[in-house]
Amino acid sequence: VQLVESGGGLVQAGGSLRLSCAASGSTFSINFMSWYRQAPGKQRELVATIRSGSGSTNYADSVKGRFTISRDNAKNTVYLQMNSLKPEDTAVYYCYARSINLMNYWGQGTQVTVSS
Repeated sequence: VQLVESGGGLVQAGGSLRLSCAASGSTFSINFMSWYRQAPGKQRELVATIRSGSGSTNYADSVKGRFTISRDNAKNTVYLQMNSLKPEDTAVYYCYARSINLMNYWGQGTQVTVSS
C-alpha cells in the first residue's frame, strides 16, 4: 500500500484546509486509515480514524467539532476537512493505514501552518 498526502499549506487562524490521502496498491487489505500529526519537539499524535467496513470515525478531543475525516471509496482517498484552525494545529500531518494482516503504512507527510 502506498499513501500520498496533499493539501497542506499556510492558513490564518480561523481558516480551513482539506487534506487528501490517496491510497494505491493493495487497498483491499486496508482495515482502517488515520491522520496523525507531529508538531516540532512533540510526539506524533493521532488526530482521526475512519474504518473501512463500517465507516465509523473517531477523533482526538483537541479536534472534535472542528475536523472531519471522510473517504471516497471509488477514489481510494481519505480526506481530513479542518475548520476553525488554530495556531496549535500547526504540524506535519501524516496519513496512516493499517492492513487486516497488521501491516503499517505511512505517507510522506504534508505541512500545515496556521498563523495567528
